[in-house]
Amino acid sequence: MMSFNLIGYSIFISLMAFIIVVVGKICYRNGNVFVAELIPGHLALCQQINKILLIGYYLVNIGYCAVNLSFWQVISSTPMLVEVIAVKMAGIIIILSALHYLNIFLLTTQVQKLIKQQ
Repeated sequence: MMSFNLIGYSIFISLMAFIIVVVGKICYRNGNVFVAELIPGHLALCQQINKILLIGYYLVNIGYCAVNLSFWQVISSTPMLVEVIAVKMAGIIIILSALHYLNIFLLTTQVQKLIKQQ
């Protein structure tokens, strides 16, 4: 019989991969417009900044999910399996949303400072 942990890992990795890819595509597509508004007249630079942000987003997500897998407890029942997956996913999503808003804040404040210096 397959252990609950292996089932949990499979479900967790599948759901997180889906969330990471979908959110990454949405942020990348909408981020181009946002970054272009911050630095008008520098479209190529804006696209490169947005690509770097996407790469960083994927690296942080993949790394955090991988580390998160190593801290799972032994799962002994189906209700515990659902609880562990929900808690682990919620933790990652909360941290990512905080990082997203921090990123927006830093981009808006730092880019505006750079524009004013020129």
